[in-house]
Amino acid sequence: MKAVYIHIPFCNNICSYCDFCKMYYNPNIISNYLYNLEKEIKTRYQNEIISSLYIGGGTPSSLSYAELERLLNITKIFKVSNDLEFTIEVNPESLSLDKIKLLKEYGVNRVSIGVQSFNDKIIKELNRDHNKDMVFKVVNMLKENNITNINIDLMYGINSDINIIKEDLDNYLKLDIPHLSYYSLIIEDNTIFSINKREYIDEDIDYNMYKYINDTLKKHGYIHYETSNYAKPHYESKHNLVYWNNEEYYGFGLSAVSYLNNYRLTNTKNISKYLKGIYLDNSVYEDVDIQKQNTIILGFRKLEGINLTNYQNRYHENLLDNKIVISLIKEGKLEVSNNYLRISDKYFYISNEILINFI
Repeated sequence: MKAVYIHIPFCNNICSYCDFCKMYYNPNIISNYLYNLEKEIKTRYQNEIISSLYIGGGTPSSLSYAELERLLNITKIFKVSNDLEFTIEVNPESLSLDKIKLLKEYGVNRVSIGVQSFNDKIIKELNRDHNKDMVFKVVNMLKENNITNINIDLMYGINSDINIIKEDLDNYLKLDIPHLSYYSLIIEDNTIFSINKREYIDEDIDYNMYKYINDTLKKHGYIHYETSNYAKPHYESKHNLVYWNNEEYYGFGLSAVSYLNNYRLTNTKNISKYLKGIYLDNSVYEDVDIQKQNTIILGFRKLEGINLTNYQNRYHENLLDNKIVISLIKEGKLEVSNNYLRISDKYFYISNEILINFI
């Protein structure tokens, strides 16, 4: 079974930190975009059973009701498993009750809400359009329509005030939902923050925020299962675990990436090309050394780490014989637990310094 990612690049506004492939909502090109999306899927999809379907962006909920229904109709092309996880990304201000009922009708069973903060000042800095009341209203509407597998995205490190983090977490916990993606601010090139020469907060403050988030969520029964992700038991994102386990997936739409038969395929970011039916931009074959490197780097994003038996079966070698691994275990930076090789807890915050050894 494989996973599918579908990219919808349209947004009602552009956030200060965002470097994803996106553009302002334009009803004049959406019909053509959806036409080409359907054409690409029908051309490339090989009728495998799909275990996870994820519609991201951009902001998929920025589509009108009719556009959203057309998009959801396109997903009927896929053969899906009985336990399909079907996720869509939304923003609070663009998800109405009629759209929620439409999502439910088409089998969407997981919704990821872009929030980033409940604090009005931070929301304004991020150039977002919602407020706290909108978030609570949308979550309640989803629950009332029996969509309870809900994630929200939050962000820390935007400024040095840890009290904002405490307030955001308090509000998150009041929502009573099973999944949280909590990202530390990264200032990417060509974003509004980068253009305005935004600076990072002090590293010690960032670490204190990270630790407070971890400790608070753990106390409330959440599992910190990946670098930036927390879930109640059995609510881990199946789709994202496909990426972190370096398994195969399709990517359809502008800028989407696929990993199929050891090829990393990247679609064009040029909307004009995509609308002309020129979908693929780059195709790179990954030899076994690159495959192993990616499996290690992605696998160490998970707190449980890399399953040693699965790694041996996949690559016919014992990861514990790797010289870099042996050295890092001696240094206490890696450890073996329950047949998994993982980054030790005390080093997880600086995991990038460990991963660089494998590049």
